[in-house]
Amino acid sequence: MQEKQISVELGEKESEGIYSNFVLISHSAAEFIIDFTRMLPGVPKAKVFARIIMTPQHAKSFSEALKENIEKFEKEFGEIKISRKQDGRDFGFKLSEPQSK
Repeated sequence: MQEKQISVELGEKESEGIYSNFVLISHSAAEFIIDFTRMLPGVPKAKVFARIIMTPQHAKSFSEALKENIEKFEKEFGEIKISRKQDGRDFGFKLSEPQSK
């Protein structure tokens, strides 16, 4: 079977990207909700800059694609080191408690 090529359009605003250093993930039986936020030092609030809602099947496919790309990155550039503490405090991406709808 021949693969179809998909043309993807990237708008000017979207091409700038959104920086995120904190993510909240929740799910129901029907969907995964991924909120990309930004934490700033000394600020107790995080603003959601992008919310992505996916079916469980797409979330799993996304997870597998991300894993594959991380492996390719590490093969080329070396292992990505993760520090869970900064200045003695927890830091970085965290998993949220499961949420039902």
